[in-house]
Amino acid sequence: MSTVTSETIDVTLGERSYPVWIGRGLLDDHIRWRGALRGRHVLVISNHTVAPLYLERLSRGLDGLKWSSFLLDDGEAHKTFANVGLALDALATLGATRDACVIALGGGVVGDLAGFTAACWMRGIDFIQMPTTLLSMVDSSVGGKTGVNLPAGKNLVGAFHQPRAVIADIGTLDSLPEREYRAGLAEVIKGAAIGDAPFFAWLEAHADALRRRDETTLVQAIATKVRYKAGVVARDETEQGERALLNLGHTFGHALETAGHYTTLLHGEGVAVGMLLAARLSERLGMSTPADTTRLEQLLQSVNLPTRVPSGFDPDQLLALMRLDKKNTAGTLRLILWRGIGHAEIVSGVNENDVLAVLRDATK
Repeated sequence: MSTVTSETIDVTLGERSYPVWIGRGLLDDHIRWRGALRGRHVLVISNHTVAPLYLERLSRGLDGLKWSSFLLDDGEAHKTFANVGLALDALATLGATRDACVIALGGGVVGDLAGFTAACWMRGIDFIQMPTTLLSMVDSSVGGKTGVNLPAGKNLVGAFHQPRAVIADIGTLDSLPEREYRAGLAEVIKGAAIGDAPFFAWLEAHADALRRRDETTLVQAIATKVRYKAGVVARDETEQGERALLNLGHTFGHALETAGHYTTLLHGEGVAVGMLLAARLSERLGMSTPADTTRLEQLLQSVNLPTRVPSGFDPDQLLALMRLDKKNTAGTLRLILWRGIGHAEIVSGVNENDVLAVLRDATK
């Protein structure tokens, strides 16, 4: 089956590589993705929102295989060890062998949990990402980060486990609620803010088309972001250096998500607000100018993303949560800040008083 507008991007990691296919109708293009399945056992992990929409279409490509499905409730609060345990039980019931495959059909929560489940079963089996949200298409489905949340914080437990393939069928975005779609645009903007000033300017010029979900513009935006991330992952697969830059806004954002019990802000919304907080901290430290902060704020607002911390958040609690971030070293804050649009950098030993000042100003 052909697609109207499509892109193929290879993620290359030394001698290994896998394709990211972006286009319409890819779920039904069984010939394309069936070749990524090496064994006869498949566990499809999805959720109760996505499965009724797309599981039947996916299952048509599994004829002749022994497969089953495991469905989560929808939402970040369900990315837990308990559900990993249930997914592993489903693999055991299936009789999954070392050449089995887990397929993640859903957004970032499904992809993270499915990938972590695959990493754990028999010390690592194949998995395929079939992202159905914009956020997961442009970010979490690519690069092999998997994991689950703890009450103490987000993604504190996980593994690097690369997929065999990523099948991003943009037709699934037709059913994506507007708020979820906007949250995905935050990750697109983040990639430009980190290391691609021309792409940032392109997003400013095409914000209206993206907001309207113009298909050609959308595919170009997804492909540009994925291509950028693939390059970063190829150079730093396990986040020893450059890959940490992809976390611009995440330390602030994860703290906001955790403080809100994963119900107040979607991940992309947390990233949007977190990027702006990181920009304001950069400005406070003399690393960037108010004009950079203003451009970021205006772009976020142009695609209807939040730019303010919701009411009721405590700055001291947010700082305490930020101390648990995985990027920190030797008991000091290590944040991703910037020197203006397209120029992010890792900054160690950030003074907590400066962070607290930004948080207090944002929560007034």
